Amino acid sequence: MPSAHPYVQAVIDRRLVDLAPDPPVPGATDGRWWPPVALTPPWIDDNAARLDVLHVHFGLESSAPDDLAAALAVARERGLAVVYTVHDLDNPQLTDQAPYLALLDVIIPAADRLVTLTADAASEVERRWGRTCEVLPHPLLTADSGESGVSAPIDPTPRRVGLHLRDLRPNIDAAAAVAVAVAAAELLTTAGTPVLFDILLNERVRDADLAARLQTIAASHPSVQLRRTPRMTDAAVEAWLAGLDLFVLPYRHGTHSGWVELCFDLGVPVAGTPVGHVAAQHPSSFATLDLDDPSTLVDAVQRARAARQAADRPPVRRERRRARMRERDEVRAAHAALYREAMEDARARRAGELLRVGEGRR
Repeated sequence: MPSAHPYVQAVIDRRLVDLAPDPPVPGATDGRWWPPVALTPPWIDDNAARLDVLHVHFGLESSAPDDLAAALAVARERGLAVVYTVHDLDNPQLTDQAPYLALLDVIIPAADRLVTLTADAASEVERRWGRTCEVLPHPLLTADSGESGVSAPIDPTPRRVGLHLRDLRPNIDAAAAVAVAVAAAELLTTAGTPVLFDILLNERVRDADLAARLQTIAASHPSVQLRRTPRMTDAAVEAWLAGLDLFVLPYRHGTHSGWVELCFDLGVPVAGTPVGHVAAQHPSSFATLDLDDPSTLVDAVQRARAARQAADRPPVRRERRRARMRERDEVRAAHAALYREAMEDARARRAGELLRVGEGRR
């Protein structure tokens, strides 16, 4: 869970795994999976007979530690294997990480199997909890066949740099991001390099006052535009990204990023802050950014177009797509094997527990 999430859909081979749909959330609109009903003791108890594995990906922050422990205990009692993919060692939705860490302290020791996306994250999990993760890279998400697609921008048009501030969630340093874009735009235009910073912001945001300040900052340079947009479809996001020379990730904290994966599949370089293990996902197309030093963004912009155009050459694009398709097949096969192993372990554990209970009654 959540089964409807694009990542979950990507890692499951439906020929080998029967993926149960997300249970409806009382009072929520159709398609919303949070707070996850599937991570509650009653739902697990009612549905355990038709399940073998409970695979948790996202949504821990919707539970209290005691409630999460109770849900995992019911799963164990009913003989379900529990798999947890450690996407986030820091939760991007939260400022105070202490409550989230308390949840990790419950699920990481309790899970039968752990998965994560990078070797660096696996090392952190082993250092902090003494548990081993299977490292399975983030799979391909884009729908394009690789034979066509939006081409990279053509010289001598301005270099296009994109930032998406989303709804101003806590892990995005929006004010610093817009300020560094303005400073970099000034340096680039002074140096004779035309540039356009296209900054997107959701219409609905968590902090309206901050959104107004961002508009004021962006308006201080003509090469910086800040646009408020409705929530974009996946196809619209891909089309927007594909028209960029560079995408910028202004994270305060985090672990991994789906944006990095999407940009890699589209051949778009990324400049991001050195947080978590984001840079380890695709280091060859990632430039480190210091939000307090606009020269780091200038350097990334100046290098981006050549890298973008090289990545967009049709043979390169086709080979990247083929490699990512092969990788996705491998990731799916690895998940199916992981489920089989976890199920066997859970059954053996359950049999041992029943035997010990029986022996205790003699």
